[in-house]
Amino acid sequence: MELYEVEVTCPDRHSARAIAHACLKARRVACANLLPKVESLFCWQGQIDSESEVLLRMKTPTGNFDEVCALIRANHPFDLPAIIALAVQEAGPGVADWVAAETRAPTGCS
Repeated sequence: MELYEVEVTCPDRHSARAIAHACLKARRVACANLLPKVESLFCWQGQIDSESEVLLRMKTPTGNFDEVCALIRANHPFDLPAIIALAVQEAGPGVADWVAAETRAPTGCS
């Protein structure tokens, strides 16, 4: 099974957790990691800007990417969340099977 690690920066822990919960509950991702206090520097509307953000990373099968993007957009406060998918080249024994099982389950997570 091919996996992505989908990442997106969020303005705070609250919004990152809301996105993670939505994706987990819908069984589109198997897990989410919140990395606090990421400093982001970027060009926006002709200016260089910087913000302290939370980086949200989630593991999912590649086939779930469009649905994960839709859930992120529906729960993200930014006009243009920077959603990036990184192909997982290798994973430890059983990891891909676990991601597959968690995202195939017939009911959501609570």
